[in-house]
Amino acid sequence: MKRKNNELEPCQIIIFGGTGDLTHRKLMPALYNLQAQGLLPDNAPIISIGRRDKNNEIYRDEIYHSINKYSRNEVEDSVWSSLSSRIFYQRFDFREDEGYSRFKNFLCQNQREYQTGGNRIFYLAVAPEYFGIIVDKLKEFNIVNQGGSGWNRVVIEKPFGHDLDSARKLNDKITAVFNEENTYRIDHYLGKEMLQNIMTIRFANTIFEPVWNNRYIDNIQIVSSESAGVGRRGGYYEQAGALKDMVQNHMLQLLTLTAMEPPATLDTESIRDEKVKVLKALLEMDTADIRKFAVRGQYGPGKIKGRRVPGYRDEERTDPDSKTETFVALKVYINNIRWSGVPFYIKTGKRLQKKSTEVIIEFKDMLHPIYLKNFNSINPNLLVIRIQPREGVYFRFNTKKPGTRQTIIPVNMDFCQNCQIGQNSPEAYERLLQDVILGDQTLFTRWDEVEYSWSFIDKIAEAWQDNNPDFPNYHAGSQGPIAAEKMLQQEGHHWWNV
Repeated sequence: MKRKNNELEPCQIIIFGGTGDLTHRKLMPALYNLQAQGLLPDNAPIISIGRRDKNNEIYRDEIYHSINKYSRNEVEDSVWSSLSSRIFYQRFDFREDEGYSRFKNFLCQNQREYQTGGNRIFYLAVAPEYFGIIVDKLKEFNIVNQGGSGWNRVVIEKPFGHDLDSARKLNDKITAVFNEENTYRIDHYLGKEMLQNIMTIRFANTIFEPVWNNRYIDNIQIVSSESAGVGRRGGYYEQAGALKDMVQNHMLQLLTLTAMEPPATLDTESIRDEKVKVLKALLEMDTADIRKFAVRGQYGPGKIKGRRVPGYRDEERTDPDSKTETFVALKVYINNIRWSGVPFYIKTGKRLQKKSTEVIIEFKDMLHPIYLKNFNSINPNLLVIRIQPREGVYFRFNTKKPGTRQTIIPVNMDFCQNCQIGQNSPEAYERLLQDVILGDQTLFTRWDEVEYSWSFIDKIAEAWQDNNPDFPNYHAGSQGPIAAEKMLQQEGHHWWNV
């Protein structure tokens, strides 16, 4: 994928939510690793904003311990020294006017010191309900440089709205201050190494792209399972659920990269244009379709790796009678020439048997007549793109079993990218933060992608709204609701576990 440029321009990196989990677990370790690789500008101060009473020294010490705990690389004194001297903490309540004038003065002074030329990245690592408030305040106090020297970019975490209407209102508010070119809607799945590899596997290999269509592919399964529960995110999850938390963004992004047409070039807009075409071509589901091909579930108590865990309704900050889904399985179709008739099965859930994200392509049984005549059952070919935690490609094909009998068995070609000693793939946030600095939006979600994905998801959410599901309907540590298995069995398929 081509970048807008390869220059590391000086800039101020401003993090709203500087004391939150996202900053400590992901953002600061990612910035440290970029620094260690020489991929962070030397004159790029990091300014964190929080309400807690701290000074620079206390905050830097806390960040040091977080990087020690969460970074994929060990902390080196020289790297940390270079980075820590550029980390600053500003205490004020970003919901109130008081503090913004003082903050603006600090930014101007800091800008002169580091000669950043007005280039600023505003990372909103806060709850979604604060996005609009912060953007309004940045505009009101002239902290965003509109039309002046330097560039200003805003990074927004998911969820982007809670339905299409709220997403549109939020987008209008943000783009009134930051135009589309400077708005970075971050989906950390798009920063994962093997997800980016989907395009390379398809378009850089003659053996795959010619058969990447409905003539040769029977079905495609896109699965993201988690063994973890909601943990301390019960309050958020009660408002979102798996449909909005996972399917609307992560799962549909996986779908678009798997199903898109070859882009004309590898520039940002060509790739995003093809992804949007997939979302536009999703076959609309009516009420009857949703009843048959949209399964939801909620986990009850069970065991994970031999340890007893509570059900969703017993987690922190959840309703004891909650109707929130923690599992979703869908069957969808893409209404275009390439994919006509091919079912795409999407599955995601919490407290399932294992943590895994995979795209599984099952090829059709197109055997030579001599094998159809002599063998009742031969396993289909499978191509599995493993995204996390194991990264790699698995390909299953058929061969003769050694021996005197004519027996056909499946064999596997299994490439694991992160299994070898010394292999340490960059974290998603490293790549994404670097792309924001470089001005490359390829791995970020464009507004029309958000719009079409919400339009598709809203119909399912509305159909579910008035129904009372029989929750909980799967126990922790299982494969999910039985209804999800039956949905595929009706079509003569099953969920693959490879």
